[in-house]
Amino acid sequence: MSSLPTTAHDPIVISEDRVIRYTFRERVIHWLAAISYVYLLLSGLAFYTPYLYWMASILGGGPTARFWHPWFGLLFAVVMFFMDGMWRRDMHTIDADRRWMHQIRDYIENRDEQLPPIDRFNAGQKQFYWGMVWGTIVLLLSGLLMWFPEFLPAGLHWLRGVAILIHEIAALITIGLFIIHVYMGLFLVKGGFKAIVIGYVSTRWANTHHRLWFERARKSARER
Repeated sequence: MSSLPTTAHDPIVISEDRVIRYTFRERVIHWLAAISYVYLLLSGLAFYTPYLYWMASILGGGPTARFWHPWFGLLFAVVMFFMDGMWRRDMHTIDADRRWMHQIRDYIENRDEQLPPIDRFNAGQKQFYWGMVWGTIVLLLSGLLMWFPEFLPAGLHWLRGVAILIHEIAALITIGLFIIHVYMGLFLVKGGFKAIVIGYVSTRWANTHHRLWFERARKSARER
């Protein structure tokens, strides 16, 4: 096998039949991001159209949801900042990702055995990650303009209308990415959701879905 890429974090623990895929810290930060995003999704959709305003009722009512929406937005942005610090090195595109993308149809049709070996995250997961990172930045900046319009200089209050439009577009894009992410984790890749809950995967799963990452784990275990 060719030399393994060095862009990803080395696996921390490996036993005879299990590999630690996500540390406790990674799982906590991931679920904080997920919970805060779901709140933003529900409250944001409630304000987006009157047809979905009923969602505000499950969040304590319109005024309550309106008060907490920007604060949860700040929480989500902070959590994403920490997540970026954890996973940025894992998310750079490498040659294995380009080969994987050429055979993405095999992935969609569950022919995993025909896919080229990949590292800790596949190209689709990396694209989702960067989409959410940039989406978070756009949502944060546009949200701040909407939250504090009184700080806009005289003659630039029209920027608030632009910010609202940009905020809505960015939100719809991240919602689409989020739906795809949940579908892939729950239904398409068996064992993916379980990994982010309990932290570990079987060696067979790791070898099938993330062989380059697994090979590094095995090499690290031999050197201990």
